[in-house]
Amino acid sequence: MKLGVVITASFCTLKKVLVVLKNLKEEGYDLYPVLSNKVVDYDTRFGKAEDFVNEVESITGKKIVKDIVEAEKFGPMYKMDAMLVLPATGDFMAKMANSITDNAANLAVKATLRNQSPIIVAVSTNDGLGLSGQNIMTLMNLKYVYFVPFGQDDYVKKPNSLVAHFDMVIPTIKEALNR
Repeated sequence: MKLGVVITASFCTLKKVLVVLKNLKEEGYDLYPVLSNKVVDYDTRFGKAEDFVNEVESITGKKIVKDIVEAEKFGPMYKMDAMLVLPATGDFMAKMANSITDNAANLAVKATLRNQSPIIVAVSTNDGLGLSGQNIMTLMNLKYVYFVPFGQDDYVKKPNSLVAHFDMVIPTIKEALNR
């Protein structure tokens, strides 16, 4: 099973992303990592970008895709059975909902949709119940787009924040592939 994995810059969830990647490998998925520029370029209080990239490459056994030229190949040359966006930030979803493909992450998804393969979206945005909500609703109405179940992150400190239930990623992928 060829699974593209787009990783965007919800930095606070990146440690959880590594756990999901390990679980996917254990399940037998052949993982193809695509990282947004921000994940590749920015060190944050959650860790160094280079360390994260190295860990992703170690888990997947593949070099990350980080530029548009390589990401475009997911359409005609490297057909994926599915593409997982883990996590999907508000910025990423806004671009996806409006067909903006100015980076490797969004182009990999568009290329996969061109092949009519499922896109599995795991939300992580501080504005899901704010302005980003309309983009989430737009994406929910698209053919071939499936959402990992999600809920409020912290209804007291971050009342507009939504985050996917990362333990539901694998069952969501399996369900999307069975449709």
